[in-house]
Amino acid sequence: MSNKKKIINDPVFGFITIPNNFLYRLIQHPFLQRLHRIKQLGLASFVYPGAQHTRLHHSIGAMYLMDEAINNLRIKGHEITADEANGALACILLHDVGHGPFSHVLEYTLTNGIHHEEFSLALMENLNEELNGELDICISIFKNEYPKKFLHQLVSGQLDVDRLDYLRRDSFFTGVTEGNIGSARIIKMLDLRNDRLVVEAKGIYSIENFLMSRRLMYWQVYLHKTAVAAEKMLIKTLTRAKELSDKGVKLFASPAFLYFLENDVSREFFDGQREEVLKHFAGLDDNDIWCALKVWAVNEDKVLSTLSTALINRNLFKIEITNEPLSEHQIQKHITAYTEQLGVNEYEASFFYSSDVIYTNMYNEADDSIDILYNDGTIRDISEASDMLNIQLLSKKVQKYYFSYLKI
Repeated sequence: MSNKKKIINDPVFGFITIPNNFLYRLIQHPFLQRLHRIKQLGLASFVYPGAQHTRLHHSIGAMYLMDEAINNLRIKGHEITADEANGALACILLHDVGHGPFSHVLEYTLTNGIHHEEFSLALMENLNEELNGELDICISIFKNEYPKKFLHQLVSGQLDVDRLDYLRRDSFFTGVTEGNIGSARIIKMLDLRNDRLVVEAKGIYSIENFLMSRRLMYWQVYLHKTAVAAEKMLIKTLTRAKELSDKGVKLFASPAFLYFLENDVSREFFDGQREEVLKHFAGLDDNDIWCALKVWAVNEDKVLSTLSTALINRNLFKIEITNEPLSEHQIQKHITAYTEQLGVNEYEASFFYSSDVIYTNMYNEADDSIDILYNDGTIRDISEASDMLNIQLLSKKVQKYYFSYLKI
């Protein structure tokens, strides 16, 4: 088949050309098309109404940046074969295919801690069988087993194209301008030394801006207190639904959603029923959850109906962020109010509040350092190379306690 040169008009990067038919076929596959029905920022649209972009939107943007990075490295004399390029491009296209509805909510409720990366890998392997091994290099890169380690760094590392896309894209759609990083300049400054990505010294200010932007986006968007409260509220709702289902209560849900409500999808279960789990997982998206919530809003269970109604009508948990956890005495006051005013017992009252800790660690050179290459050939970590005090601060873990609760 000749390359049809399909072009996508992207609001962030302009016209994106799909490089070849192999990648076009991947984008057309139901596994990728499912991402059309999953919002990139989950419930953040409760805070930023413009945040309606999807995971497919993001994956295509990341593919574009990967193509740019590969072309830049080739211009600088590094050999990347056509098969390796296709492998890396397929890998970044498929890296989020294992995400369930609303980002990490399922991981905390219905899939017992099986992370989205595991689902991504399982779906890639499933697809690879269908494509007779065409994703061998892609899977090897994803698992960091491919000899050219820098390809994995481009997919998952401190300066991966995943982050370069989502920071710009999320900034664009939320309107939070602080996240608008210079992704094009960063990619132009990339080079390789000893099979590792390095950044030319003249790109150091772009890297400083990237790290600062990432920190601001985390606290203003990804860990925005209202978005966190909404997510915890959904987790409580799904936990209650799962609990009722385990007791034999028949709840309304789509077949794909019902499968996860009625089965205990542990890692052991996943390993034994892999094909069945993947089939139902691939049919699950945001719409399944919203549709169920609308019906659950009139369910006879007081906890499920109250939480579902509150989510549908955006009557979200109020949230307080503090430097110390809330005392047991203060929490008990909320429990007493719920039991008296909602007619629930103390255990059921626990579904109307959430107490936890949120933290962020923006840069850790032990994980995967950002290396700066100087004209004399020396390489230094960004935390040493930067003259900004903030880079040192970024490597410190920031921890905050929160208490969110349904206001009645």
